[in-house]
Amino acid sequence: MACSVAVAGASPVFSPSHRKISLTCKASPEGLTLSPDIHAPGGLPSAAAVSSSCSSSSPYRLRLPPGGSGLRGFFSREALVPVDSSGEGCAAVALEASSPAGAGTSAVLKRKRPARIHIPAMQPLDFASRPSRGDEEVEQESSRFSVFCKRGRKRKEMEDRHKASSDGQGGSQMAFFGIFDGHGGTTAAEFAANNMDKHIMGEMAAGRETNGCHRYEDAVRAGYLKTDMEFLEKKAPGGVSCVTALITDGDLIVSNAGDCRAVMSSAGAAEALTSDHRPSRKDERDRIESLGGYLDYRRGLLRLHGSLAVSRGIGDGHLKQWVTAEPETRVLRIQPEFEFLILASDGLWDKVSNQEAVDTIRPLCVQSGKQSLLSACKKLVDLSVGRGSVDDVSVMIVLLRDFL
Repeated sequence: MACSVAVAGASPVFSPSHRKISLTCKASPEGLTLSPDIHAPGGLPSAAAVSSSCSSSSPYRLRLPPGGSGLRGFFSREALVPVDSSGEGCAAVALEASSPAGAGTSAVLKRKRPARIHIPAMQPLDFASRPSRGDEEVEQESSRFSVFCKRGRKRKEMEDRHKASSDGQGGSQMAFFGIFDGHGGTTAAEFAANNMDKHIMGEMAAGRETNGCHRYEDAVRAGYLKTDMEFLEKKAPGGVSCVTALITDGDLIVSNAGDCRAVMSSAGAAEALTSDHRPSRKDERDRIESLGGYLDYRRGLLRLHGSLAVSRGIGDGHLKQWVTAEPETRVLRIQPEFEFLILASDGLWDKVSNQEAVDTIRPLCVQSGKQSLLSACKKLVDLSVGRGSVDDVSVMIVLLRDFL
């Protein structure tokens, strides 16, 4: 097989030149040769410019359409391809492309070098641990109670706070304990931890002439609402969920506003003394919607206005129309079978069930010789973190038998 290709001018593929280049192959691809034709003008070649090394012309002719896009745009209007009927014929194709006058005369085919890509220098990655704001772990231990708090892996600072006072107003048999799980900062949690016990104790002292459970419930309710009112007056951002336990004269008064929870071990059986206040709870949802609020599902939880995952608490002034600080309270007389009380934030209860928490720490809380309340607190926190909790986790354990 023998063929001849004539190329005139330049194209985006070949180097710039106004000369026509003939490509001829005979018998086999190994016989490929290049020869420049300096007689072709820089303009458009005609059909006469197409040469063939065939000894005879072929009856078959191919005329390419004018213009076109892609590769067809490079062919001239007069391009002819004769083919010998014996199969040993040749082909000649003339291609055209405009090029500026005075372009180089090199007949070597080569591609244009692509433009240089500028890649900016990358800053080195810093994998070193950075100091965090706030304490990463907080612990407190005594013979009657212990508490351990751990900052979540994705938290910039610890937003949980706690309060324990076993020698409050009213004598050694009165005590106050609380866990405060803040959101939107630490301001609300710190304020509630520093003031709520004072307000509740003050209400208890002022209402001593009233007897029965209503006295306790009214005092706790007034203490929660007063704490909320004073915090809103500061116009500070954020809010806090609370769970508190007041022990006085052998009575246990447990209250909560938010998703912190209190669980008691009664002869080894777990008993939840509070119910979480979340928008998914039917009565809470009905209350919010009756006030004109709405719920939206975001980040795996049903949230108030698509942002807040609790329906009660201290603070949250921008949602105060729907977020009430009024607590739910339960009053019990401490019995001999009441072993210990667990107060914890949702960082624990989202990963550990009530009975599992009691079973995990009971040997460390009731067995003589092995009693270690702080170790029990740490064991629950580690259990939650080991199951993937990234939230702050706070656990407080109170021995109830010491208050009989």
